[in-house]
Amino acid sequence: MTDPFATFDPPLAGPPVLAPTDVSYVLEDTAVGRMLVAVRDGGRVLATAYAPDDAAEEHWLARVAARVSPRVLRHPAPTDAPRRALAAFLDGRATRVDVEPDLALASDFQREVLTGLMSVGYGERTTYATLAERVGHPRAARAVGTALGGNPLCVTLPCHRVLPAAGGVGGYAGGPAAKEHLLALEARGGRTSGGPGPRTRSDRIS
Repeated sequence: MTDPFATFDPPLAGPPVLAPTDVSYVLEDTAVGRMLVAVRDGGRVLATAYAPDDAAEEHWLARVAARVSPRVLRHPAPTDAPRRALAAFLDGRATRVDVEPDLALASDFQREVLTGLMSVGYGERTTYATLAERVGHPRAARAVGTALGGNPLCVTLPCHRVLPAAGGVGGYAGGPAAKEHLLALEARGGRTSGGPGPRTRSDRIS
């Protein structure tokens, strides 16, 4: 009698193969709240954005789909490097989030504001009005505040360093407690020379 299983040789199951994607993201619990970290397939970082709830997560994913690509996958491995860089900053082991930011999620005006923001170094602070003047819009302090409120790269591009001229910490996407935490972190190790440090990858935005 012929053995019906003599030639049965199914392939061994391997690890699951993920569908092709243009953007990978993960939700990360950090010292300043839950953040959505998103990277392009080439490694540039699109978002380190606060996502405290499902609605915020959906908002950022919709923005990624509309401005970059609908091929977005929740996949932590490609986000390992930016998550390590973010943790190093929040732990006080680094004075910048050392990644290559990508401003694809920002409006044209946000790009101007966030580029101007890079002149405010670690441990330094400025005001909305001063930043508005610096980027060539001296009457647009309120618009600058709104642009920073929608910063897709919080902490990475440090909008927490911008304060109201009248005092207090002002608004912040992560809430006032997160902003105060970041300001206190930098105050403990901030430079006093008054100028930004040497330019590294996080100073080159595209």
